[in-house]
Amino acid sequence: MFFEETTVMTNRWRSLATHAATALATLCLVAVLLGGRLEAQPDEPGQAKARAQALPGAPPLPEDVLKNLDPDERRNVQVYAAVNKSVVNITTEAEVSGFFGDETSTGTGSGFVLDKLGRILTNFHVVQGANAVRVTLFDGSTHDARIIGADASNDVAVLVVKVPPEKLFPVVLGDSSTVLVGQKILALGNPFGLERTLTSGIISSLDRSLKAKNGRMIKGIIQTDAAINPGNSGGPLLNSRGQVIGMNTAIVSNVGQSAGISFAVPINAISRILGQLIENGRVIRADLGVTRVYATGEGLLVMALVEGGPAERAGVMAARVRVERLAPGFVSRSIDPDTADLIVAVEHKRVRTVEELLTEVEKHKPGETIRLTVVRDGKPLDVPVVLGRS
Repeated sequence: MFFEETTVMTNRWRSLATHAATALATLCLVAVLLGGRLEAQPDEPGQAKARAQALPGAPPLPEDVLKNLDPDERRNVQVYAAVNKSVVNITTEAEVSGFFGDETSTGTGSGFVLDKLGRILTNFHVVQGANAVRVTLFDGSTHDARIIGADASNDVAVLVVKVPPEKLFPVVLGDSSTVLVGQKILALGNPFGLERTLTSGIISSLDRSLKAKNGRMIKGIIQTDAAINPGNSGGPLLNSRGQVIGMNTAIVSNVGQSAGISFAVPINAISRILGQLIENGRVIRADLGVTRVYATGEGLLVMALVEGGPAERAGVMAARVRVERLAPGFVSRSIDPDTADLIVAVEHKRVRTVEELLTEVEKHKPGETIRLTVVRDGKPLDVPVVLGRS
């Protein structure tokens, strides 16, 4: 019995060895036959590493499908295969007042998966005012989502859904500081509800400014010529390595459809505030404690301060109210601008608009002391202000 079992095992090992040798010979033959073809398309410096980092979820595509594509087409196909499962469709419902009472308003947008914990990035304006938010994944399954962080000033919101990790395919974040005008880009989203649609184009310009819903200006915006339409908002803007370099946020058009000009919030600007959105639900910014100013062209006339706030504690002067008694029982109240400080600089950098003032103040952290230059009684004066938080 032992002899017979040993013989059987020996024959099995001999068979396995034969198959292994055959497989090895076949691989060698394939390498010889395809060697020239592979050498004809070498990787650029660092391209192999970037591909491994940027396309971690790319399924292997059959060579007979790719063989007739030019390099540009092949790259588009590979990027889409790697990233399309990361893009989600977002639908919202909100109660609004209508002619016949409260009505339900619906909206749609896009988003993309950040991690295996179910966090999803989208535009703030996609979910603004929503009573209910739902996310549809690549497999068609729909899940209730919760807003865990939002920042209207950068038009960014973070959602979270409770789904198994194996259904989530996180994107790879790139570096938007290295993008160049003329560089090829791809956009993924759900225009008109058509899920996971790919469009392409180039970067048309950099460092544009775009007004957010709360009136603040978003700086450093990326301008592209990719076709972006309603429903694309919140989708990823990708480089040719499949890395996210921005989030599609707006189009310029008289009819609300793509007209060759679209904008994206750079991913570096989003990354700087992402940790705060996830941890605190909002961005904690430095606050000067000035509530109302009047832009004069030369600076900002201080009209009102937060009572007990940083600016008031530092001695910044707001405009006083002048009271005049016109007649018994009749009093005239007016603002005396001559009593107000004129803010002209922060840390000796000139500011003439509210946006410039906020930009300079928010470069600092709460608790830091800044030099606020004001003009008082016709003379410049540096006022040290310990910043608060907002």
